[in-house]
Amino acid sequence: MLNPKVDLAFKKLFGVEENKDILMSFINSVVDQKDQVKDIVLKNPYNDKNFKNDKLSILDIKAQDAITDKWYNIEMQISDQDYYDKRALYYWARLYIGQLGTGVIYSKLEKTICINILNFTCIEGEEHYHNTYKLHNTKSKNVFLDDLEIHFIELTKYHKELKNLLDKWVLFLKEVNLFKELPKELEEIDTIKKAVEVLEHMSLTEEERDAYEARLGWLWDEELALEKAEKKGIEKGREKEKIEIAKKLLLANVDINIISQSSGLSLEEIEEIK
Repeated sequence: MLNPKVDLAFKKLFGVEENKDILMSFINSVVDQKDQVKDIVLKNPYNDKNFKNDKLSILDIKAQDAITDKWYNIEMQISDQDYYDKRALYYWARLYIGQLGTGVIYSKLEKTICINILNFTCIEGEEHYHNTYKLHNTKSKNVFLDDLEIHFIELTKYHKELKNLLDKWVLFLKEVNLFKELPKELEEIDTIKKAVEVLEHMSLTEEERDAYEARLGWLWDEELALEKAEKKGIEKGREKEKIEIAKKLLLANVDINIISQSSGLSLEEIEEIK
C-alpha cells in the first residue's frame, strides 16, 4: 500500500474527481460546523499528463465550496522547513488575493481556509496536534474578519486518540501503510475505508513511481532524523538526572562508592562533578 504521507500519493488520493467524498470528509473533520462542505469543486485536480509535463509542480489541493464559494487549500508537507509558519501565511494570502483576478472588487473575496498537514513539529509551545489561527481583537477576542483561517495538523504530536473524526483521519494518514488489519474505529468510517481501498489499488506511471520513491526517501530520512533526535534527548535527560542525584548525595557526604551505585555514574565521572 502506498504511504499517504507522501505528497504525490496524498494528492492522487484526495485531489481527483472520483474521490471528492473522501476530500470532503477530511475537510469536514477539520473545520467548524459553519464551514462544512456538501459539494466541492476541485480547482487543480491531479492529472497524470500535467505531472509528466511538470514533475516539480506543487502537490497541494485547491478546492472551492460549490454552494458558499469558500476556498480551501490542503497540503501535505513531509520535510521540515524553516519559516514554515510564514510560508503558510504566504500561501493563504496568495490564494485569497488570487480570487480578484485582474479586477479589484473586494466584495468578491471569499473566506479562505488553509489546512497544513505536517510530518514535523512547527508550532512550538502547543501540545495538541491540531491548532487553528484566525484574526481577532486581542482584548475582546471578537473576530475582526472571518476570511482568514489557517490550520496546522502536526502528525508528530498525535498519540492515537480516537475521540472524533479528525483523530481517525490523522491515524489513517500517519500509520495506515503499517496496518496489517484496519482498526474497527477506522473501518466504520465509509470514506476512510474507501481511501484504504484506493491506496491499495493505486497505480503509478514510471515517472510517478520515480517521484514517489524519491519523496518516500525524504520521508524516511526525516523520520529517522526525528527518531535520533528524540533518542538523543532522552539520553541527555537521563544523564542529567544521574548528575543531579550524584550532586545531592555528594552534598550529603555519602560515600563515593554508594553514589556510584545509586546514580549509575563511574567513580571518575563523580570526581569530575566535585
